[in-house]
Amino acid sequence: MTRADLAKRPDQVAAMFDGVAARYDTTNTVLSLRQDRSWRRAVVRALDVRAGELVLDLAAGTGTSTEPFADAGARAVPCDFSLGMLRVGRARRPDMAFTAADATALPFPDATFDAVTISFGLRNVVEPRLALAEMLRVTRPGGRVVVCEFSHPVLPVLRQLYAPYLLRALPAVARAVSSNPEAYVYLAESIRAWPHQRELAGWLTDAGWEHASWRDLSGGIVALHRAAAPL
Repeated sequence: MTRADLAKRPDQVAAMFDGVAARYDTTNTVLSLRQDRSWRRAVVRALDVRAGELVLDLAAGTGTSTEPFADAGARAVPCDFSLGMLRVGRARRPDMAFTAADATALPFPDATFDAVTISFGLRNVVEPRLALAEMLRVTRPGGRVVVCEFSHPVLPVLRQLYAPYLLRALPAVARAVSSNPEAYVYLAESIRAWPHQRELAGWLTDAGWEHASWRDLSGGIVALHRAAAPL
């Protein structure tokens, strides 16, 4: 499935993620060679959430990415467009306020959240630039955003190894461990088509965020982008 498919058939994409919900977290750990855990810890450190803050976690899926914020004393809102993911999350963590929503039309008033984050989900939004602007709308002045997303390796040797993994190894592993391997074929294609680190930082700036910067994780396989809402 390509980005063109995503634009034409968003309901089918949602259904695709519904279909992998039950084994989603386990599959991601296997496919990332357990790197997903360190990436999520990096998000938590970068967002620097304090007790009592209101945090929006977009593309939260089953809520795995939201749990560290809630456990740190923040009022964390896990939000996703996949009802299947949300059902799994609610069963595991009924104490968290799981919310179904489109990232380009969030059901929250202006300037609601102290911090907003999205991990490995911006690629799945039909209009990611609009989502970045919408994230700014619901963030309080001086608030912060962290975007964690697959990116492009910065080392030539790693780039040579990574492309074959995306095209051949990842789908093969997914067929062995996932309930819906087609979802991970889409994953590989969407990563290849995603913009480089500097371009995504430009998208944040264009959306109105300030002081956009990024840090490469795992040699650029993942990039952690940070920015602040204007005061």
